[in-house]
Amino acid sequence: MTPSASPRLAAYACLAALLLFAALAIRQPELAIVATPFALLPALGLVLMRPPEPRVWLTLERPTALEQDELTLELVVASTRPIERLELLLGLPEGLELTSGARALSLRLGWEDERTIELQLRCVRWGNYQIGDLRLRARDRLGLFTWETRLDRRTSVRVYPLPETLRAIIAPVSTQPFSGNQVARQKGEGLEFADLREFAAGDRVRSINWRASARRNVLVVNERHPERNADVILLLDTFADARAGGRSTLDLAVRATATLASRYLERRDRVGLVSFGGVLRWLTPGMGIGQRYRIVDALLASEIVFNYAWKDISVIPARMLPPQALVVAVTPLLDDRIVESLADLRARRYDLAVVEVSPTAFATPGQHESDKLAYRLWLLQREEIRCRYERLGIAVATWSDDQPLDAVLEGVRAFRRHARLARV
Repeated sequence: MTPSASPRLAAYACLAALLLFAALAIRQPELAIVATPFALLPALGLVLMRPPEPRVWLTLERPTALEQDELTLELVVASTRPIERLELLLGLPEGLELTSGARALSLRLGWEDERTIELQLRCVRWGNYQIGDLRLRARDRLGLFTWETRLDRRTSVRVYPLPETLRAIIAPVSTQPFSGNQVARQKGEGLEFADLREFAAGDRVRSINWRASARRNVLVVNERHPERNADVILLLDTFADARAGGRSTLDLAVRATATLASRYLERRDRVGLVSFGGVLRWLTPGMGIGQRYRIVDALLASEIVFNYAWKDISVIPARMLPPQALVVAVTPLLDDRIVESLADLRARRYDLAVVEVSPTAFATPGQHESDKLAYRLWLLQREEIRCRYERLGIAVATWSDDQPLDAVLEGVRAFRRHARLARV
């Protein structure tokens, strides 16, 4: 610990020096006697000064949590020597808040003393956090010296986004030739009934529909839809976001993306992630619980990086957009680059759906007439983008945090059903 003199020590020393100078100047030895206690106290403090040796341990209840969860943080402070006053300050990152206890503590420790302090933390926002930046300040018994130090007892905690309730998801138009839970449009071996046809050489006996055969006087068999999996690419827009207070469109987008990834992986689909913004990041499609944690960990690193360079869909690696993949874009539609890139994806005949995280709740029209007019024009521009996407056959769901995501996606599913029938 780094020692330093307190203002009290400086005041005593200055007062003793002034009294001694006055005694010499006016030749009054009595003043020298008066100055003796003020000079003796700093000298005694120097003789008795011993650097304190505090020890601090920090233990977190668990290394992972969900938004709005509470965690118990335990601080253990010990010392072999007495410390008259030990001040401790715990630094907390933005996104975590203290619900019980205090960040700043003042303790008195005796010989071989140990104290345990418990704090309760609430996880306000998703992200990767480091807890354990400690600053210590100790004072001696006379209050003449202070020692300060900074301890690094940081431990990591991952706060995952709170999942939304989602009972049904957006079904892809095309599937892959691998086993899964998605009913394919093609006919083959499966469980879902598709059609009846006449018996042909090579058909299995168990496929014969005996009731239909009896009515038609000819052997007919059941045709079924096989269960296949699909390739799903989640496209997260990190070009720009809208913020108000402690809320932002990026927070909602990450929450929606994590929920969609979990639901598609539960259906044994291959899911990939593309973070498309100022910095391009991607995660190749995969399956299973391991892929779920890889996607969520990648989402925790999502941030808005401003970049004025024009980017289009060509910067995304080709292997990240496999043929016949369903691309679900989660975006506030605030940047022209993402608007044009989504139209380009559709022009390349990708199966595309858009979840628009509405930024209108984060903007106010203002007080002046010109501000109100600009706000209305901005809303009309956003409506024009949605109409343009609908003409291209892109389903758009507008979602805000006061609506359930499941209800919003129902409109997308209905649009895709009607659009599919129109194509047929």
